[in-house]
Amino acid sequence: MKKYACDVCGYIYDPAKGDPDNNVPPGTAFEDLPDGWTCPECGVGPDRFSPVE
Repeated sequence: MKKYACDVCGYIYDPAKGDPDNNVPPGTAFEDLPDGWTCPECGVGPDRFSPVE
């Protein structure tokens, strides 16, 4: 599973870690993030993230 970086603040979403502070369990692919999920650092939506190469 690919990591994704926030284009605004640089936060990296790592599917292996998930986002436990926002009830996203480890192993959740970026494409499977729940509706309404936002960057935990700056609050933008997933449409403002880009894959990390």
